[in-house]
Amino acid sequence: MLTLAFDTATSVATAALVRDGEVLGERASRAVRVLEDADALLREAGAQQRELDRLVVGTGPGSFTGLRMGLAAARGLAFALDVPVAGVSTLDALAAGAPGALAVVDAGRREVFVRVSGEPVCVAPRKLELEPGTLCVGDGAVRYREVFEERGAEVPPDDDERHRPRARFHAALATEFGPADEIEPLYLRIPDAEQKA
Repeated sequence: MLTLAFDTATSVATAALVRDGEVLGERASRAVRVLEDADALLREAGAQQRELDRLVVGTGPGSFTGLRMGLAAARGLAFALDVPVAGVSTLDALAAGAPGALAVVDAGRREVFVRVSGEPVCVAPRKLELEPGTLCVGDGAVRYREVFEERGAEVPPDDDERHRPRARFHAALATEFGPADEIEPLYLRIPDAEQKA
């Protein structure tokens, strides 16, 4: 099985090409480059688009625009290549890269996306109840490092790779594949544009 996985929900987009569990290549860039990254990964692996068996896309939560770009890319590729798609939570993929850590995605508006009691929520960092020693990873943990460290949490250095979702984990976590139009984004709140209206 040749799987292309990507996530565009955070400030750093990620794409990976995986064959039967083996990572053939992975790239990190920006959401606008995800299709270029996918093409480069295929070329580097000596594979063609028509060889792809399935796609995996990050479903957020994260940037509204980034999520829309990723889902549109997944839908377009799935339609053109006639392959099934699976959606994987950005929080779950981020947590898979740092077992035991709290995945924290910057939500803008002085809020973060996290899982509380297993459910994804949008909350102000100061309102999170954290056990001392909790390891926090993600762009939200970096942005609100001071808040989390004041509360006894640990945040790795800013350049630590655990702070960005890696598409290899999306591919590993994907289980249910189907039509691309059935993949739903996890927004958790209305877009900024609607908030201002």
